[in-house]
Amino acid sequence: MENLILCHPRASSGQDPSQAIIVKYEVPQTIPNDHVLLEVDRFGFSANNMTYQALGEAPHFRYFEFHHTPEAEGVSSKTHGVTPVWGFGTIIESTHPKVYPGERVYGYFAPARYLLLQVSPDVNKYAFFVPRPHLPPDRRPYNQITRCAQDPLYDPSPTAEDLTMLYRPLFWTSFWCEDWLNSSNYKGGSTHILISSASSKTAFCLAYLIRRRNSLQGSSTRRVIGLTSTKNLAFTKRLALYDDAFDYDSFDTSLVGNLARGHWIYVDVAGNNALNARVRDHFRVYDDSELVACIALGLTNVSASTIEPSSASWGSGSEAPQGDDPKLEHFLMPEWFAIRKQQLSVSAITRMQKEAWTRLMSDCGTWGVSLRRVCGPDQVKAAYEEIVRCGLAPEDAFVWSLWEETKEYGSRAKL
Repeated sequence: MENLILCHPRASSGQDPSQAIIVKYEVPQTIPNDHVLLEVDRFGFSANNMTYQALGEAPHFRYFEFHHTPEAEGVSSKTHGVTPVWGFGTIIESTHPKVYPGERVYGYFAPARYLLLQVSPDVNKYAFFVPRPHLPPDRRPYNQITRCAQDPLYDPSPTAEDLTMLYRPLFWTSFWCEDWLNSSNYKGGSTHILISSASSKTAFCLAYLIRRRNSLQGSSTRRVIGLTSTKNLAFTKRLALYDDAFDYDSFDTSLVGNLARGHWIYVDVAGNNALNARVRDHFRVYDDSELVACIALGLTNVSASTIEPSSASWGSGSEAPQGDDPKLEHFLMPEWFAIRKQQLSVSAITRMQKEAWTRLMSDCGTWGVSLRRVCGPDQVKAAYEEIVRCGLAPEDAFVWSLWEETKEYGSRAKL
């Protein structure tokens, strides 16, 4: 049985890392014990995946170590990597006694037609896990394979699955960050939240959640301000999720006067040290505004051709704020989630997440994001190359499949 998988050259190989290579190889005829063979139906592709690829060899992240690169002519695990993707698939064979053929599953897959995964002993009715002892323990959420039949958030419709692949990997980071800022009254609270890379899904989902809490509480005391590139400013404003949005070139002349007064928390989604320094410089000038915290939430400003992204030294304290300027802190979702599990019951957390996800699925249809479905290996390769040439517009969302297009699954839809 022939398999296809999408690979990219490693930056360390000296080859162009922005190439897309479809590798053909045979699926093993015999599956080892405690393994499953998945048929990967389709997977989401976004700027987040470009970040995974750019940081594939970065010591802290090591995204190329989640899935094995097959050996083929001109391709090896030393010269090429597999960029992980969030996707849906069906188990077609299983040698684990508690996991069954025919199950629909969701997880952190390889962009392939078929995927062979080992199953660790900790299987429950909601999920099973892939053992990856070579990776740090905080990677465990990436090792989880969700069993859709018992997932309270699962909707089997194609559109709902597409939305899950595009939003679920990012939404929970935004959800728990907002919960942390609100529940902990972090740094004594704030009157303004400033968010960089405002056109990215992580950023605008955070803005959406802050604005939604304001609405539920009948309060508008916490304003949300977005920063983005000039080319993405119109889209960011059309989202109508920010109280104000400015481009990177002009924000320091726009955030003045009454707009600037108050206590500010800056959420850095871009991962751009130069921008972070400008933000600190801006608030140092104005006495009637105070920057009380800088929170790192993402790395959208890296690309496949970035060999040494500025934020690859995650957690190393590479930034050196001046004087009393707040140091960039990293929001670590697993740590906050562990605290909330001590404060709240499992049923309360499940209810919170179910309510938030259901509301997101209802509200995100108004945000002007257009879904582009791409099917077939040649088409996927061409779509990737188009992204490398032209960039990824914030209003475009991709769902790819290495299977040829079917009549039931069209090529474009408005979300």
